[in-house]
Amino acid sequence: MTDVTHHPALAHQFDSLAQQSEATTLGMWVFLVTEVLFFGGLFATYAVYRSWYPDAFAAASHELDVTLGAINTVVLITSSLTMALAVHAAQLGQRKVLMVFLAVTMILGAAFLGIKSVEYYRKFVEHHIPGPSFEFEKAHARHAQIFFSLYFVMTGLHAVHMVIGIGIMLVMLWLAWRGTITDEYYSPIEISGLYWHFVDIVWIFLFPLLYLLGGHVKGGP
Repeated sequence: MTDVTHHPALAHQFDSLAQQSEATTLGMWVFLVTEVLFFGGLFATYAVYRSWYPDAFAAASHELDVTLGAINTVVLITSSLTMALAVHAAQLGQRKVLMVFLAVTMILGAAFLGIKSVEYYRKFVEHHIPGPSFEFEKAHARHAQIFFSLYFVMTGLHAVHMVIGIGIMLVMLWLAWRGTITDEYYSPIEISGLYWHFVDIVWIFLFPLLYLLGGHVKGGP
């Protein structure tokens, strides 16, 4: 029996760290598939309503701040880079570098949430929150509420996933600080990275769907 079998991070039901890593990675991929199905349902709902009420959805989409949305897109793409660098540092056993990249990733995630909160506040001031106080141009008021309902549900759920991701990164930072993450045992960082990249990819779809497509239709003939 090799020494790796007795590694303190090895769970009793596994024969080796490699087997444990494969099992946990598979588990994360299965979880992400369920998340794809979950968000896929929301995307399909958006597509159906947009096909029914294209003018209202275009008018409502035009009210979103494309600049803030684009900035958030850059922020998340950068966070994916720092997450990938954190995984690389973990594989090389560079604990301090790993901790730095994890911290930067969390800061970028927090920046995303801060910018999104500014957008939400603006929608509140402009009375674009669906409900009794909702205000919009009369011709599209009813159907614009559907757009903003989907906007808040989709971006809100994405923000929740981002908060969870930051929490996971905090745990990873703690494990790195304790020295649990080494060049021999770094699968928690890899698995956390998969989750973080998934959350970023979801936004890559949300940004053009909510911010860009409607504006293009509105500016069309």
